[in-house]
Amino acid sequence: MKLIAQERQGERQEFLLPAEPLTPENAAPQVPQSQTLPPIEPLSVVEIIADEQEYNEQQRVVTARGNAIVRFSRGVLLADRVQVNLDSRLAVAQGDVVLRRGDQVLRGDRFEYSFFLDRGTIAQASGEVFLPTLAANVNTTLATDPGSSIIPEQPLSESLARRQPLQRIATTEGYRFVLGSRRDLRLLEQASGGIPTSDSGGQISRLRFQAERAEFEGGTVQATNVRLTNDPFSPPELELRADTATFRNIAPLVDEVRTTNSRLVFDQGLTLPTFRNRLVIDRRPRQPGLFEIGFDGEDRGGLFIQRSFSLIDTPAVQFSVTPQYFIQRALVPGFLEENDRDGGPINPDSFGGRASLNARFTERTTVAGRASLTSFDVDNFEDELRARLGVQQLIGELQRPHLLSLEYTFRNRLFNGSLGFQTVQSSFGLVLVSPNYRLGRTGIDLTYQTSLQNINADSDRDELIPAAESEDEVNLTRFQGAITLNRAFPVWQGEALPPTPELGLRYTPTPVLPFVNITTGVTAVGSFYSSGDTQPTLTARIGVEGQFGHFSRRFFDYTGFNASFSQGIRGDESPFLFDRFEDQQVVSLGLVQQLYGPVRAGVQTSLSLDQNDTISTDFLWNIGGVPTAFCCASIPS
Repeated sequence: MKLIAQERQGERQEFLLPAEPLTPENAAPQVPQSQTLPPIEPLSVVEIIADEQEYNEQQRVVTARGNAIVRFSRGVLLADRVQVNLDSRLAVAQGDVVLRRGDQVLRGDRFEYSFFLDRGTIAQASGEVFLPTLAANVNTTLATDPGSSIIPEQPLSESLARRQPLQRIATTEGYRFVLGSRRDLRLLEQASGGIPTSDSGGQISRLRFQAERAEFEGGTVQATNVRLTNDPFSPPELELRADTATFRNIAPLVDEVRTTNSRLVFDQGLTLPTFRNRLVIDRRPRQPGLFEIGFDGEDRGGLFIQRSFSLIDTPAVQFSVTPQYFIQRALVPGFLEENDRDGGPINPDSFGGRASLNARFTERTTVAGRASLTSFDVDNFEDELRARLGVQQLIGELQRPHLLSLEYTFRNRLFNGSLGFQTVQSSFGLVLVSPNYRLGRTGIDLTYQTSLQNINADSDRDELIPAAESEDEVNLTRFQGAITLNRAFPVWQGEALPPTPELGLRYTPTPVLPFVNITTGVTAVGSFYSSGDTQPTLTARIGVEGQFGHFSRRFFDYTGFNASFSQGIRGDESPFLFDRFEDQQVVSLGLVQQLYGPVRAGVQTSLSLDQNDTISTDFLWNIGGVPTAFCCASIPS
């Protein structure tokens, strides 16, 4: 382990720390070194920056004073004064101490931390726990792919809220209705058949707490004389108080709080006992009402309803089934489908369902399975079933890991721009996806992906289709590599209103910050097939996005917009249809406008210029600021 201490005026010292803490008897003095150090892994480097610093060679203690900043693999520590004992690998910080670990913030008067044990204590602790990122979040797609903005995964209002400069209160959603295709053209979706991440409804996203003393070790926090609330204002209208509390993550998206002598306090006065010593905060998607309403004109004949039932729900394994009833197919068969179906309220074609399996074997290894059945007609079972089963392994640092997936899919349906929906009959292989890398101080984000898969899918290349086959399917092995660079340039930024119920938080849980950004991106993809074919592509994108107003007055106090143009070039074309690069010139336009109070309406559309075709059009109706559920409907364009 290496410690780097540097004054802001430029003096720099480097120290080698023992692999394990040394006792006074076996500790040997060591002179600071700045040359000829052996290679050190990035995870074992601690950096201290302060206005001034000193080193006590006898005690082997580094002292940093004045706006001290300590950076290490688990987070960033800020304090007025920091001392680090090189032998025990113990750090003591005093005076306005702030510890940041991702989106989690801990504050206090005094902080003791062991780099070796990843364990520490904070006196007079307070802070914020941001639940959505408490566990390591893994992005299974190339988030910076410029093609992802052709058809955004999120409505424009939500996308702009995420991209505005960070606010202290996390955004939650209200009622949202979407009429349109809601298709996602991101690179990884096309390459590996990944499941698009689903939107979530209202949920508790940020908790504030205070405690006389807090001790943490790894992902567990223990505190005494605790106050806990999700109210962003002080004093809170409602808070939970307890003599002791233990907070820990027990499963992906599931956290546990255990307390002693817990009670609810209303308006700092009325106190009621809770009679409970355990609280589970579950952020997994839940059924918001009696049933959900959906629309699928491709597989389900139009309007349908569904409801999910959880059959297994443990910290390690979750299994659920979702029966579906296709209302429009039952009443008006063949209205939206090319193949006529026998209608009727109890016809097997009017019923379907989905199943979902998630299992966590270790902190790094998970299994996910999905299956859907669009008819109960047993004679056409293979033509109605779609399924996916995959094993995911996190590689490298858990805070920013690579994701290696071994995945099998059967009849996976993908959308490929102006070519429409394409079905991949089967695929099996490995996909490696990188985390997002920020390249120094350039502001450029980089992601990359590689995959090796055996694929059976439709093709229009007659010479590749076996003569004995009646279907236009070919079986090929594909190796694919992709890299994306993305950069946003701030053009203008306004000021947000104060976060009060009457001003900045009147219709939204996050004060709106007006801004205008120019966005740019470049994506290069190389695909190589066992038939000898290749498909190299290069796509560049430039766009502008922003929002005006504060969403505080009753009428027309919010306008969000985006516009982008992407230009691609391609060498030879893919022998498959599902991953063929067809739309080389694409224009995307979006607008969302406040109408009255919390009601906003908008539209997002994408056009293929070279194909002279509309790829997708979505209409958005959003009632923001209410942390409740939402409903989405999708109609193919």
